[in-house]
Amino acid sequence: MKTAILPQVRVEPQLRADLEDVLREGETLSDFLEATVRQAVEYRRMQAEFDARADAAWSRFQQTGAGAPAEEVVAEMRMRLEARRRELQGKRRPPSA
Repeated sequence: MKTAILPQVRVEPQLRADLEDVLREGETLSDFLEATVRQAVEYRRMQAEFDARADAAWSRFQQTGAGAPAEEVVAEMRMRLEARRRELQGKRRPPSA
């Protein structure tokens, strides 16, 4: 696949210095910028998907008037969060010796 170049961005010298201070060992400015742009693109895609689902749910609610009480929704979210936490607890890497 052929690659493309993103436009240069002018920033204040302090921002550039701050950026260089947070680069990891072996990481280049280009590596950091590419990773950051990829994350921003993914975030915006997820946000657009979330907004679309929210709009659809709001439309359904307006048409039907059927919805779930907030307490039930929050309880369900808490159960999912706890289940995910338990799942991730089992995947923790053992401390290195």
